[in-house]
Amino acid sequence: MRLSIPVILGTARQGRYSEKAAEFMFNEVRKLAEVDSEMVDIRDFLTGVTDSTGTSDQARRFAEKVTKADGLIIVAPEYNHSYPGELKITLDMLSKEYTHKPVGICGVSSGMLGGARAVEQLRLVAIELRMAPIREAVYFSRVRDLFDENGEIKDESYRPRIEKFFAELLWYARALKVARES
Repeated sequence: MRLSIPVILGTARQGRYSEKAAEFMFNEVRKLAEVDSEMVDIRDFLTGVTDSTGTSDQARRFAEKVTKADGLIIVAPEYNHSYPGELKITLDMLSKEYTHKPVGICGVSSGMLGGARAVEQLRLVAIELRMAPIREAVYFSRVRDLFDENGEIKDESYRPRIEKFFAELLWYARALKVARES
């Protein structure tokens, strides 16, 4: 069974370090034999205001990506104890497209917690949007020093965490895909 699991880069900030973490996760998910993925950059869907009607070009294009997805990976930095507003605006453009789809969340920060507060807040939003947030998360701490110039992670202790993250996300993606299709 082929699965579609895009990686959403959840910040539009200039000089964003989260891009390295998102590209890393994108490269890792593409290594999985049964998964098709694409990088979905939140910058490409900015509207300035929430389009809860789903009629803007940005909302329609974002809906196309989410509709065909069997699961999602969101990579979001923590800014001032929360996740970026542009991510919330973009997520709020849709509703039914998320229903019964698993989501794995990766936090990013320059500090020690790796975006833990942003991850926890995003889990609550995902539940309200009728997604199924998985328990496993990846917390990219001290992101400025975590990746080399080629985008490879320097700290190998992340590998087992990422494997657990993907194992859980894929389990839910398979199970929920079968359930949605029946």
